[in-house]
Amino acid sequence: MESGDHIVSKTIVIGSDHGGYNLKSVFIAKLKEWGYAVEDEGPDCLDSCDYPLFAAKVCNNLAKDESKLGVLICGTGLGMSMTANRMGIRAALCSNEFHARMAREHNDARILCMGERVTGQGLALEILKVFLETEFGGDRHQRRIDLIDTVSK
Repeated sequence: MESGDHIVSKTIVIGSDHGGYNLKSVFIAKLKEWGYAVEDEGPDCLDSCDYPLFAAKVCNNLAKDESKLGVLICGTGLGMSMTANRMGIRAALCSNEFHARMAREHNDARILCMGERVTGQGLALEILKVFLETEFGGDRHQRRIDLIDTVSK
């Protein structure tokens, strides 16, 4: 993929911990209804689990295929976003539609992070929809994204 190419994805890789499990289930059903292929990286139950393990599964999946986008959900979205960004996949914790739009348009984020305990289901679905439908703006935004790697080494 060339620098600046927009990611167009019909496959969404999703993961959560126990704190995001219920919203993950809602998202999976809605994504399928919207025509997306969904790859669920777990967990498969509400038992207490460690969010970094599931964030890593989603990030490793996305690292192998740049055409995919991801969703990570925990109680607040904070732990998931920290883990994904540390693993080198641009992830954005979004609590409203504007965050989601800017995450894609200006930052070309590949992972949407959400907090089930802080964002209602209806709003969460709107945020998801905006994230998936917004295209990367390129141009000056690509230059700034390229700088992330330069200044972080």
